[in-house]
Amino acid sequence: MMNYTKYRPYPTMNMPNRKWPDNVITKAPYWCSVDMRDGNQSLEIPMSLGEKMEFFNFLVKTGFKEIEIGFPAASDTEYEFARKLIEENLIPDDVVVQVLTQSRPHIIKKTFQALKGAKKAIVHLYNSTSTLQRDVVFGNSMEETTALAVEGAKLLLSEADKMPETKFMFQYSPESFTGTEMDYAVEICNAVIDVIKPTPDNKMIINLPSTVEMATANVYADQIEYCSERLKRRDSVILSLHAHNDRGCAVAATELALMAGAERVEGTLFGNGERTGNTDIMALAMNMFSQGIDPCLDFSDIDAAVKIYERTTRMPVHPRHPYAGSLVYTAFSGSHQDAIRKGMERMKEHPDRWEVPYLPIDPKDVGRTYDPIVRINSQSGKGGVAFVLEQNYGLFLPKAFQQDFSYVVTGFSDENHKDVAPSVIRDIFFKEYADLRSPVSVEKYREAEVYDNGDIMVKAGITYNGKEVEITGVGNGIIDAFTHAVEKYLDIKLEIVDYREHSMEYGTKARAISYVQIKNDKGQVGFGAGTSSNIIKSSLRAVVSAVNKIIK
Repeated sequence: MMNYTKYRPYPTMNMPNRKWPDNVITKAPYWCSVDMRDGNQSLEIPMSLGEKMEFFNFLVKTGFKEIEIGFPAASDTEYEFARKLIEENLIPDDVVVQVLTQSRPHIIKKTFQALKGAKKAIVHLYNSTSTLQRDVVFGNSMEETTALAVEGAKLLLSEADKMPETKFMFQYSPESFTGTEMDYAVEICNAVIDVIKPTPDNKMIINLPSTVEMATANVYADQIEYCSERLKRRDSVILSLHAHNDRGCAVAATELALMAGAERVEGTLFGNGERTGNTDIMALAMNMFSQGIDPCLDFSDIDAAVKIYERTTRMPVHPRHPYAGSLVYTAFSGSHQDAIRKGMERMKEHPDRWEVPYLPIDPKDVGRTYDPIVRINSQSGKGGVAFVLEQNYGLFLPKAFQQDFSYVVTGFSDENHKDVAPSVIRDIFFKEYADLRSPVSVEKYREAEVYDNGDIMVKAGITYNGKEVEITGVGNGIIDAFTHAVEKYLDIKLEIVDYREHSMEYGTKARAISYVQIKNDKGQVGFGAGTSSNIIKSSLRAVVSAVNKIIK
């Protein structure tokens, strides 16, 4: 048994008048990618200089205006990357790079050296403030911890004064904010604000990180609202979030915290980062997109994001990952497939409004096609099989025909222990139902006579068990007459339960396909299909195919 007794519930906030639950997200926050710092430092094999450059360019193309490029004082690669971007003028004018530094003098000074010559930059200062970190790691009091942050902030200003050519913005993070006493978190942030003295025209960023996710998402929102209402110079402060995913709720926590007053989000593509990772910016942005909000980030080619991420991080994107996974727009369940098929059909009535069951967004919006929406395996049903034939091959089976065919396909999948590709489904359909010639085949036909009541006599040449014979029948149409002729010759009773036909292609030489459902006097049912450029021939072939199914 797992020993749960050594853990304690995380304390909640006493905020009976909290406002955030009634708020709604109406616009995208400021986005800051930390893929090349927080994400990169968590990799087994960190990105090379070339890989970082490739990733940086992709982030710019996606629409990020703030990108944390690294921790320049941490390694030569991090330092060299900052220098390469600046010296080779590779930072677009509308993009600002961010660098991280601990509140330690020699690290702060090296960080500014890495930024020399930059047009603009965000310098991100942090020190640990949580009760646990103060007691266990650093052995510092609150006063000593605050003094460390204040001295670091003063040094930021001092170093920035030496580089008047660069427009600096300053950011402060009380690391492990969620494990910090809230009154003290406000106190230390305000102490840094007092040093930086931001104004509405020259703002600073206060970043409140859930460095380790320790509580439910609503607690983070409470903490953000609590601090947002108590920070000094609030109109001069951009309140930022940086949530980790230890409880698997980073995206939810970030959404609630935005409702609680935050304006900026730091995160990574696909949630990469230490331990279980960071807020997944792609998922968060696409969540907003699905609510009719412009996310201000372009994921219209989601597969490109997957490819560059997997190549540079050497980590796979899970097939069920929100929005980007290879299977997230795919249904195997029969009931889901049927609902999707009906929803796609209904969309023709209102193409300007997306409403399809089980698909929160249109796959085409992220560069996917409709081809893999429905994949057929042993769990699938008639709706899914019908959808594949309709979407890929323009074959529209009647409902009962769909049911019969679905058993054939799912049986094939079950026997082979794999899903069935659309081309295989098509091949199974034609092999099992279309233009069957054994034991009966139709070779020719002609209208022999038309009676005053409108009935028609048909004479047809058929082959039965290799023997060529001529049969004759009368009915209210060619198909009915031909069926009666077959009845008489084979000495069986047949009833056409359903008959449909449609063109398979466009143009004057288009082939027709006919579908027939026939029942005999014993209750046995046969389904058959026939194809031909002549609609009568396709219909007779469908009748013969259905008869052959019953005979067999």
